Amino acid sequence: MDHAPHMPYGISLKSLNATASPVLELWDKAAAFEETASMRALNYPPHLTLAVYQEIDLDQLAEALDRVFRTCPAVTLSFSSIGHFENEFLVLWGRPNNGEQLFQLHAQLHREIDPTHCHEHYRPGNWVPHCTIATKIPMAKSQAAIGWANRNRMRFPVTFDAADCVRFPPVEILREIRLPCPTGQQKAPPIIGGAVHAENGRH
Repeated sequence: MDHAPHMPYGISLKSLNATASPVLELWDKAAAFEETASMRALNYPPHLTLAVYQEIDLDQLAEALDRVFRTCPAVTLSFSSIGHFENEFLVLWGRPNNGEQLFQLHAQLHREIDPTHCHEHYRPGNWVPHCTIATKIPMAKSQAAIGWANRNRMRFPVTFDAADCVRFPPVEILREIRLPCPTGQQKAPPIIGGAVHAENGRH
């Protein structure tokens, strides 16, 4: 009998257009504090994770994604600061400034699926909206990385124009919904890097 642990599942908003470029730049700068570039290695675009489930019925997951996002337009958020979580490694993340629509989508999703099934960090009341920049900064470099993050003065908007449910790691997209962008939104070439990852805490 196979006793391998189940891989977690996640639901995220992600950016597949040119507005994600500043996040990619931050990935590459933050990777200087890591042994290997954690975000590029995941082969998944800049994103905001709304929920993580250790076990869930896949039909229920896909149905919740459809009900929440099938008529949802793209979500544009502005970023101007970097926060951090301390797990086994230091995690750096971009903090969205205008998150009202994001919290509405998060609440709607968790009305579709009982929050008790969700990883505790992503439940309503606990969730901190974040766009991950690095996940594997060793504690020996944490103070230098936090200093860099606090000095960062980048200000930029990002348009999140897709929602998906995935299994990870490695990231496997199970279902994806494209969200309509504003007229004239510049599209970018395919983007790699970045994924949901919550075995040891928030990512």
